[in-house]
Amino acid sequence: MGPLELADIERAARTRLPAEVWDFVQGGSGAERTLAANRAQFERCCLRPRTLVDVSVTDQGLTLLGSRLRTPIGIAPMAYHQLFDPEGEVATARAAGRAGALLIAGIFAGRTLESIAEAATGPLWLQLYWLRRRDALAAVIERAEAAGFRALVLTVDAPRIGRRLRDARNGFAIPTHIRAVNLDQKLMAASHRAGEGSSGIAEHAKEQFDPTLTWADLSWLRERSSLPIVLKGILTAEDARLAAEHGVDAVVVSNHGGRQLDSALATLSALPEVVAAVPPHLPVLLDGGVRTGTDAALAIALGARAVLIGRPILWGLAADGEDGVARVLDLLKTELDDTMALLGRPRLADLDHTVVARPADH
Repeated sequence: MGPLELADIERAARTRLPAEVWDFVQGGSGAERTLAANRAQFERCCLRPRTLVDVSVTDQGLTLLGSRLRTPIGIAPMAYHQLFDPEGEVATARAAGRAGALLIAGIFAGRTLESIAEAATGPLWLQLYWLRRRDALAAVIERAEAAGFRALVLTVDAPRIGRRLRDARNGFAIPTHIRAVNLDQKLMAASHRAGEGSSGIAEHAKEQFDPTLTWADLSWLRERSSLPIVLKGILTAEDARLAAEHGVDAVVVSNHGGRQLDSALATLSALPEVVAAVPPHLPVLLDGGVRTGTDAALAIALGARAVLIGRPILWGLAADGEDGVARVLDLLKTELDDTMALLGRPRLADLDHTVVARPADH
C-alpha cells in the first residue's frame, strides 16, 4: 500500500536525508513562531458544508495568467532540488506536468533553465532574488523568456536572510557537487562555505542580495521582459495596494515558509486583507502551511486563486524522485476533490467565504 497522506511521505523522506539537510528543509527562523503559526491558522478553521447539491462532477481546473491548469495546487519556488534527488528540478517538472500543475522554478535551481523547460509539459514561472549583479539577473531573465517560462516571480521579503538557527548550529553549506548552474559560479561561491555560527545560505545572501530594492526598481524589471511580474512575499494591505498601483500581474501571500521574519503574520491570517486591497482581476496566490487538499479549499474560499506547496514537494523528491512528487500532488488533488464534493461546492468558483467558519464563529 502506498502513502495515504503527506505525513507518510514526510516520514519516508526523513529516513533518507542527512540530519543537516532535514533541518535545512524543515527549519524556520528565530524561535520558529511563524513556521508554527502557518499550520495553526489552518487547524483553527472549520468548514460549513451544504447538502443536496449535485456533486457527481467536480472541477478544480482554472486559468492563471493565461495558462490553463488542472488544479489550483502548484509548486512553490525552492532552491537546490538536487539535495533531494539527483535529477533535481527536472524530476519536479515532469511530476508537475503529470498533475497539470504550475511549477515555479527557483533562480538557484541545480538544473539549467532549458533542461527544466524541456522536461515540463505544464506552465513554468521563474523565481528571482534581486541580486547586486544586475547583469547576471538580466541574463537569467533573458534565458527564461527564450526557454518558454511564462512569468517572473520576484521574492520581495528577503533583503537579507532570516536567522535560521538550525542551519547556523549545523554550519550548513551547499555541497560543492550541487551548484546553482544558471548563475556564474563566482557569484555562488559563498553558498558553499559556512562561517562560524552561520550558514552558507546566509553568507551568500549577505554577499549577493541587494538590500536597496524598492518599488521604483520594478520598472527595471519591466524594461527587460514582457513576461508577467508576480511579487512573492506580500503580507499587508498596504503592500498589496502598492503592488496593484505598480502594475504587477499577481501577488503571492507568503512569509517564506516561516524562514524570514519570525512572528510575521501567518499567511492564512494575512490573506483576507490582501485580497480586499487589490482589484478583483489581480490574482492572489498563497503559500505557507498548506498540507492537505482541505487546506487548499480553505485558502481558495478566503480569496486565493491558487496555493503553492513547498516542503512536501522536497519530501516527495527525497522519498521517490519524480514519482514521489507526483504522489504528493495526487494526494492533495484527491483531498481537494473530496473536500469540494463533501462541501457541496463542486467548482472552484463555488468556494467562497461562506464556506469558512473562523474561530470566533464557533
